[in-house]
Amino acid sequence: MPSPRFILFSSVALILIRFAGSAVLSALNRRQVRLHADKAPDAVAGIMDPETYRRSVAYTLAKSVFGQVEDAWSTGVLLLVLLVGILPASLGAWTGFAGSGVWAEAGWLYLVGTALSLPDLPLDWWSQFRLEERFGFNRSTLRTWIVDRLKGLLISAVIAVPLVALLLSITRKLGPAWWIWAWGLIIGFQLLMIVVAPILILPLFNKFTPLPDGTLRDRLLKLGERTGFSARTIQVVDGSRRSGHSNAYFTGFGRFRKIVLYDTLIQQLTEPELEAVLAHEIGHYKRGHIPRMLAWMALSLFGAFGVIGWLARQPEFPQAFGFRPDSGLAPVLLLFGILGGTVTFWFTPLGNFWSRKHEYEADAYAVKTMGEVESLVGALRKLHEKNLANLTPHPLYSAFHYSHPTLVEREAAMRRAAV
Repeated sequence: MPSPRFILFSSVALILIRFAGSAVLSALNRRQVRLHADKAPDAVAGIMDPETYRRSVAYTLAKSVFGQVEDAWSTGVLLLVLLVGILPASLGAWTGFAGSGVWAEAGWLYLVGTALSLPDLPLDWWSQFRLEERFGFNRSTLRTWIVDRLKGLLISAVIAVPLVALLLSITRKLGPAWWIWAWGLIIGFQLLMIVVAPILILPLFNKFTPLPDGTLRDRLLKLGERTGFSARTIQVVDGSRRSGHSNAYFTGFGRFRKIVLYDTLIQQLTEPELEAVLAHEIGHYKRGHIPRMLAWMALSLFGAFGVIGWLARQPEFPQAFGFRPDSGLAPVLLLFGILGGTVTFWFTPLGNFWSRKHEYEADAYAVKTMGEVESLVGALRKLHEKNLANLTPHPLYSAFHYSHPTLVEREAAMRRAAV
């Protein structure tokens, strides 16, 4: 293992390289957007009227500039935290107060994670109540915004602290192979949350109501029968309480599966377009994307826990950031959590590649199921228009930040599939 000093300098270099890479990508994207700011390219000219297109350009540029400020701020806070010894000092103070048991260590991780999120709150507020408000998307109140964050802190305390305490307990009892058992614990927990979260957690933030009887409900239920996709219920979520953005998804699996439509989506689309959107979501299920996603998640976590298990045996790693070599697993978990993104950032195009492949497959399934292409094309065009989506992203930026193909790419693929 390299020396602690080398590890520290390498970590700082990785953080700065990731920040520089992200800044270059954002700059390339802004340049691409500005090239077409005055007039939409012919390929996308029919998607938005000129005034809406100008607003989408302004929204994209404003979000990009704000994102760079946010990234610079977060990077600066991270470097400060790592370099001035705040983390080991906090562990020493906490251990002196609460001891060194697994519950104490889990509590320290929760408190440090909460503290590290506090510097981002002013920027989160600005994004919601200034940027989103400026472009007509914010529907939230300050009270709702505050309550949401307090609920999130409480829920994470109730769930995360016992889970981490159990994980730390495993590491102390099961020997060198502890990380395999810890991986199994986290996989089991995530599968459990797929069932539990829609029932117990999501209703704490939004109101879910059954889709009323009528032609839309009949149409969507017939689609489910036609495709062999059975869902426990079709629900409408009051997404308009917080934002003008819209979405549709299904949650759970087996008999716990349910379809969820944003109320904003129902307001924006016609019934055939809503049916096409749901057919697309069903396409993800029918093409086996969900188990593939879960398998990829499990494989990625296995690799992550393997790395954590190896780092936990290297005393130089926590020493590089001011911890004692016998500080235990908690500092390693924390450092891996806050540094891991500096490496995984460079692999996001690979994940997005597979995600885009799945989107193409789901689109093709929807076109085949509907027997025509115009409903899904119309739905996607409206969603891009209502959400002021960027119609001219730079290809490199898109590769790193877009899990979906661009609208032009999707339309072209759908029309080929319809031939």
